[in-house]
Amino acid sequence: MELVIRDVRVVDGTGGPSYRADVGVDGGLVTAVRREGDRPLSGARVLDAAGLALAPGFVDMHAHSDLALLRDPAHEAKVAQGVTLEVLGQDGLSYAPADDRTLDEVRAAIAGWNGDLADVDPDWRTVGGYLDRLDRGFGGEGVAVNAAYLVPQGTVRAYVAGWADRPPTGAELDRMRRLVAEGLEQGAVGMSSGLTYPPGMYADRAELAALCRVVAGYGGYYCPHHRSYGAGALGAYAEMLDLARETGCALHLAHATLNFGVNEGRAPELLALLDGALADGVDVSLDTYPYTPGCTTLAALLPGWAHEGGPEALLARLRDDAAAERIRYALEVTGSDGCHGVPVAWDTVEVSGVSDPALERYVGTRLPGWAEARRLLLADRLGTAVLQHVGHEGNVRAIMRHRVHTGGSDGILHGAKPHPRAYGTFPHYLGRYVRELGVLSLEEAVAHLTSRPAARLRLPDRGLVRVGYRADLVLFDPGTVAAGATFAAPRTLPVGVPHVLVNGRFAVRDGRRTDVLAGRSVRRTP
Repeated sequence: MELVIRDVRVVDGTGGPSYRADVGVDGGLVTAVRREGDRPLSGARVLDAAGLALAPGFVDMHAHSDLALLRDPAHEAKVAQGVTLEVLGQDGLSYAPADDRTLDEVRAAIAGWNGDLADVDPDWRTVGGYLDRLDRGFGGEGVAVNAAYLVPQGTVRAYVAGWADRPPTGAELDRMRRLVAEGLEQGAVGMSSGLTYPPGMYADRAELAALCRVVAGYGGYYCPHHRSYGAGALGAYAEMLDLARETGCALHLAHATLNFGVNEGRAPELLALLDGALADGVDVSLDTYPYTPGCTTLAALLPGWAHEGGPEALLARLRDDAAAERIRYALEVTGSDGCHGVPVAWDTVEVSGVSDPALERYVGTRLPGWAEARRLLLADRLGTAVLQHVGHEGNVRAIMRHRVHTGGSDGILHGAKPHPRAYGTFPHYLGRYVRELGVLSLEEAVAHLTSRPAARLRLPDRGLVRVGYRADLVLFDPGTVAAGATFAAPRTLPVGVPHVLVNGRFAVRDGRRTDVLAGRSVRRTP
C-alpha cells in the first residue's frame, strides 16, 4: 500500500477506548487497521508515529471560509489544526444562489466576515456552480480541505423578495421553496438561517416552516443562528426545537451558547430543553467553539428595521441624524434585536478587522460609544468586524459535554486581529479542555469533532478510522497539542499537530504545510 502509519495510538472517532495499531492508506482510503500484536503492515512509505495519536480529520461544523478557500491555497488557519472538512454557507448569508443584484448586496452585507469578492471572480450563480468552483479550486487542482455547503435562507430571501421587512407573497414563497430545493438537488447538505441578520430575520415561523419542509424532504438539516443569544435566548432555542417538531426537519443549532449577563449559569436550562426534544424524537444536534467572546460585524448589532432595503439603505440612515438617533436609542436603551435584546455595553465591543486599510488604527480598540461606532460604520461602509466579550465559561463547559455536541469554529478569517477561534478551536479543545481541564476525555472529544458531525452530514465514509473510509486523518501529540492563537496574537498556528492528510495526501507533513490541494466539495448523499 502507499503509506503505512506505524505504531500509532488510534483514537478512532467512535468514542471507545483508543488502541495501538498500524494503519494503511492507499488510493485515498484507509485500507488496513492492524492492531498491536498482529503482523505489522508493510508499504511503499512508512511513517513512524510512535508517541502520536491518529484520529479522523476534524469537521468544522460552522465555518466562514466561503471565500478564503478560493483566495488562499494554503488555508493554514484550518489545515494546521487538523480540519479536513468545513461546512460553509452559514448564518443565512453566502454567495449562492444569487443573481448579480443579490451578489452585490450580500458581498456588502458580509464584507466584515469574508472580505470582498473582487479578488475571487465569482463565476457562479447557483449552488452547484459554487461547489464546482471549489472542485476546480486553484488551477483545477482543488482546494485545501473538503467543504460542504448550506443553502443560505437570508440570501434566498434577498434574491426573491429583496431586503423588505414583510411576509413573502404566495408566489415569492413558492420561488424560495424552489431555490432551496434546487440547492439541495445540486449538493447542499441543508439550509442555514441568520435570524438576527437581515433579511433572514424578517422571516416568520410560517415561512421558515415552509422551507424546512423542503429541507426535510431531501433528508437535509436546518442550521439556524436563532433569534437571540441574549435576553430571549431560551425562547429562541425553544422556537427552533418546536419548528423541528412541527416540520420533521433535522435541526443543528449553530454556535449554541448563552451569552450576556442575563444568561450566566443558565446552560442547564438549555440542556433540559435539548433533552426534552430528544425524548420527543426530535433529531437535534449543535456546535460550539471553546471560547467565551463572540464575533460578528459591527453593523449586525444594529436593529433590524435599520437594515430594511439593504446595505445602501442602512448607510443612508446612518448619515441621517434623526435615524441615527433612533438607532442609538435602540442600541443603548431598549436593546436592539441585532444585539440580542440586550443594551450594548460598548466596553465589550472590540474592533477585530476593517475593510478600509486607512482605518487600521481602530483594530484592537474598544469602541467608546455610538458616535465613534457610527463614524466607523460609515467610513468602512459596514465592513467592520468586532469581537463581543459577553460569554460565560461555565456555560461553555456545560454545553460541550452534551451527547449531541459537535465542534464548530465560527472562524472569521478576515481582518487584522480576528477571533483566535479561527486558528485555534480544535487544538484548544484537545489541549485546554481535554488535557488541562479534563472536561472531556480524549476519546470523547475526538468523537465530538469527527463521527458526530459526519453522522449529521450523513456521510457514510467519513468520521472514523475504519477500513474503507476516506483517509482524512490527523496525527497529533496528546501531550503537547495546543492552540497557539491568542487574542493578542490570533494568527499563530497550533503546536503538536505534525501531520494532516486530506483524501490520503499529506496537507501537513512534519509540521509544515505542503503544496497539496486535495480538498473537494462534499455533496449531499441522496
